Amino acid sequence: QVQLVESGGGLVQAGDSLRLSCVASGLTFSHYKMGWFRQAPGKEREFVAVVNWNGGSPNYADSVKGRFTISRDNAMNTVFLQVNNLKLEDTAVYYCAAKYAFDYRAYTRPTSYDYWGQGTQVTVSS
Repeated sequence: QVQLVESGGGLVQAGDSLRLSCVASGLTFSHYKMGWFRQAPGKEREFVAVVNWNGGSPNYADSVKGRFTISRDNAMNTVFLQVNNLKLEDTAVYYCAAKYAFDYRAYTRPTSYDYWGQGTQVTVSS
């Protein structure tokens, strides 16, 4: 079956950086767009970033532009999220998700994605 497994989260201070990873199995990785979402306590899951099947056309939420970078390595079935200059409001569980490459539903909507990981916690302290 399809599995997405995130790692790399942790407890950091404001201004620090992390590199989140998500390894996929059970699917043809290069056939899927890969996205990152996050969910803070008491809030809805929100879009963070997405990258096309070939690593092109990354898109970001306005709140993370210039600080976060999404990338992928199809040979490793892995998508990354480099998160720099972390802020208190970045505290959340971060999820990766897979969306079929030729599915044209909006990439910002969680319901547009077919598969999800279990999440990795990022906690930013002052």
